[in-house]
Amino acid sequence: MKKYISEVKTPKISIAPMVDKTHRHFRYFSRILTKEALLYTEMITAQSIINGDRDKILYFREEEGAVALQIAASTPEDAYKAVKLSEDYNYSEINLNCGCPSDRVSGNLMGAALMSSKDLVYEILCAMKEATKKPITIKHRIGIDGTGVLEGISDKIIMEGYDDLLSFLDTVSKARPDRYTIHARSAILKGLSPKDNREIPPLDYNMVYNLKKEFDYLNIEINGGFKTIESIKDALTKVDGVMIGRPAYENCYLLTNFYKLYEGNENKKPISRAEAIKAYIPYIIEELEKGNSVHALVSPLQSLFQGQKGSKKYKQLLSSSNVKKETIIQILNHIIETMPENILYN
Repeated sequence: MKKYISEVKTPKISIAPMVDKTHRHFRYFSRILTKEALLYTEMITAQSIINGDRDKILYFREEEGAVALQIAASTPEDAYKAVKLSEDYNYSEINLNCGCPSDRVSGNLMGAALMSSKDLVYEILCAMKEATKKPITIKHRIGIDGTGVLEGISDKIIMEGYDDLLSFLDTVSKARPDRYTIHARSAILKGLSPKDNREIPPLDYNMVYNLKKEFDYLNIEINGGFKTIESIKDALTKVDGVMIGRPAYENCYLLTNFYKLYEGNENKKPISRAEAIKAYIPYIIEELEKGNSVHALVSPLQSLFQGQKGSKKYKQLLSSSNVKKETIIQILNHIIETMPENILYN
């Protein structure tokens, strides 16, 4: 790989783009919990940006802070147009999805399937860089198995092992992406659901760590299986950044501990659960007045008391059968008034 040192700094921690999860309400609440993380949109197809309601698709509030737009594209032309149109919105960087294992996405030569066509990935990244001065990054897997999906579409339907990963990066690195976010699992494009692809293919952190060791000038962020601050800290001794996925919505209060990843924060006190709810209530009121779904607004709160005494009752109060736009604020105030103080404020 030809040496290229990006001036873009990799954040120590980011929250992965997740379909039906990292919508703007989730990001707003996440920003209440953490000021440190880079947040991502859901994966958005280039065609949706080109042909859809862009304000609905791309709008986000200034309070969300640093947000990366992730797009899925199958041609340089579509990628260029989508990035150009997104210039009207204040995203901090734009990411190309080469990691989604969904067969619906792969069948259109997007997501993880793109890894089978490294020259095409190079061309798409070049088009994205031509369209904007913002940082352009890429998220991909350590390998793919496209059997049953990519036959007749691509010559390289199976990509496995360190040498294949190096070959992929040798080509795409010529486009000079500013960061490589690497999910340390292969993607099996047929026979496994996206959920199974997050669990069944084994993690191989060492492949990513060895890559950073061999090419220390590359900005490399690792993704896959990180659930604790301790595991994140350990990974940060080997790579530039860590991306987390499911823990961000399965145990969202973990986000309040991200400050521990940075020196000089020893005396910082994280926001309490009660303070987080109180900070989110005005947003809920405002968004309900705009006609937004109360269930979408409540979904980021579901795991706030994960692992705490009373969490079952809390989830029952916020269940879809209980939550209505007329009663949600009353329910949240009731939670603040009745949950144990040592859980609400510690």
